[in-house]
Amino acid sequence: RSRRNTKRAAPKHRMEREEDLGTTPVSPAVGTSPEAGAAAQKPTLDQVLDDAEAASHKLMPFCHEQRDDELGAEPAKPGMCIECGDMQAEVFCEQCGDDFCRLCWTSTHRKGTRAQHKTRLLAGVVAHTPATATPARPAAEAEPEVADDGSLISPPPMVRSPAAMAPEGSNFVERAKWIPIRLSLQERKELRLVEAALNVSEYTDKIDVLSYHNPAKRMVVQLREVCAVLSGLVVASDYAAGQKLLKDRNFHEFDFFFKHMFELGRRHKIMNPEKMRATYGKLIYLLQDSQIPEVEEMLQFSMVKPIVTVYALFEHYGLGSLLVDPVLPLATMEIMEQGKSRYQVQRDIKQKEAAIEALARKYGTDKFPPDSVRTCLYSIGDNNAFLRGACDPCEKMLGYLRRYFSPDREEPGFSLSISFGQEGARLTHDHSRQYHYVEQSMYLWREVTHDMFRLWCLAETDLLDSRNPYRLRDTGQGLNRMQGAPRTEQAMHQILHRAMTELGSWVGSSVVHMGDTNVPNALMFIDKYTQVPRILNPVVHCLECLDKLAESPAMRRYIESAFVSVDHLRKMILQDFFRHGFDGSGADNFFSAGSCIDGRLTSAWEWCNSLEKKPYFPVFLLTGFIGFDGQF
Repeated sequence: RSRRNTKRAAPKHRMEREEDLGTTPVSPAVGTSPEAGAAAQKPTLDQVLDDAEAASHKLMPFCHEQRDDELGAEPAKPGMCIECGDMQAEVFCEQCGDDFCRLCWTSTHRKGTRAQHKTRLLAGVVAHTPATATPARPAAEAEPEVADDGSLISPPPMVRSPAAMAPEGSNFVERAKWIPIRLSLQERKELRLVEAALNVSEYTDKIDVLSYHNPAKRMVVQLREVCAVLSGLVVASDYAAGQKLLKDRNFHEFDFFFKHMFELGRRHKIMNPEKMRATYGKLIYLLQDSQIPEVEEMLQFSMVKPIVTVYALFEHYGLGSLLVDPVLPLATMEIMEQGKSRYQVQRDIKQKEAAIEALARKYGTDKFPPDSVRTCLYSIGDNNAFLRGACDPCEKMLGYLRRYFSPDREEPGFSLSISFGQEGARLTHDHSRQYHYVEQSMYLWREVTHDMFRLWCLAETDLLDSRNPYRLRDTGQGLNRMQGAPRTEQAMHQILHRAMTELGSWVGSSVVHMGDTNVPNALMFIDKYTQVPRILNPVVHCLECLDKLAESPAMRRYIESAFVSVDHLRKMILQDFFRHGFDGSGADNFFSAGSCIDGRLTSAWEWCNSLEKKPYFPVFLLTGFIGFDGQF
């Protein structure tokens, strides 16, 4: 896999032209003579909108089907890793003759003869020994003092919640770089317009099809559909301006409006993964096509702007010191009512409100008023709430695993061992190996969901990068836009490396699918991992409700007659999930199944699909289960 001053070589089967079903066009034209290129003139936007057929003929000299072998390989920059090209090189492999970052060298030299390769540190690189155990969590300190009127008497300590706060070693400065700003009331009104426009649009139905025999016709349809959405937004927002736009077709005059509207949709989706499930894909694919150089040239502006984040605002207004203020954890913490009296909950609310007001008064300025400071604090609080909802199920399932099972002792009747070919399993693990396999999968899911905002921002950067074209390919699951995601993949490898280091060992494959038939692009990757809470939350909810369900004499008699006891039933559900939710099943074929990073989530989805066939399914229904797509 080492590239020797070039990017990774394309597989031979992807270089065959007849396999390509579509592609994004590039310029300048390839395969035409200089004379022909000089004589040809690109059609104007008016011509594209007025006469699609004639415009497609004029565009043909400037478009061609881009092949993988036509993509010029960029040489690696001096001092950078030869594998990823993004990280500073740290080690030199004597056998490969290349410079790698530690992460890439570890991932490419794990097995086979490459595992025997020798390395030496490059000049200026400090040697370090990675930790092999998870560092201990600091104990929470005493609560701050609050007066009866809610004012802050003493500054609070740095309080940390296991799920809601950042992991050990990180801080608010790094987290704030990826936390979007909460939408204002006016922005929410504008968001409804964006969602309505995308709801009625059939953009992907018209663009991602096989009916186009050349890329020029596809580009014409792309331009017409993009302009239709843009025109609808302006007409619905301001009728007079919309009429003028339809007449003059000067879309670039509204570039700020379009960027703002589409950024609202992207920002809202990142903060609320359960929202815009039918429209976000159309939004991203529309923006992806708008970044094609020819499309952007005709529109005369780019429709993409960076997501507005907490860190960006604080940096712009010179308020970076707020992110290291000791009051910030209290002002952004999530207040939980479990195990607390009403008095304690009210007291926590007063503490939080007092901390927010203290920070707003301290850092508010004429240019950045206190209300804006509060909005940023609420945005960080929203992130904490998301982390609790997404990471807590993983934490709880890890707790159940360690409470009811042991890697060193196999309890009769509750073994976690699986065997290839039995009950749909495609892996063979004994009890101890399966225990560690499940444990590391849960741990990895928790780390991925904790970094979800960062991964999402990087995924959008990869998707909307004009230098990173996609290819329309049949992946076996319909037509999909196959596109590499170097930034997202690199971040995922960093998370995986951190998990391997903290756990000390790794069971199964460490392959991360990205930009292939399993995970065609970064949007599919994000969509897969936003499902982790949807899979685990119903299971956790059922397990937590068993004791309350057994308080009814009739329900207790049913449980004892069918499942011996409540504890026995809980272990039965956990055993089945830990065995068949992580057995390598669920893929379309043998080669796509297994223990890879992506396959672990596929196996869990397969278990969800078969839940109604389980003997304990009536218990799920009795605890309020309505499906893995509901609200919890």
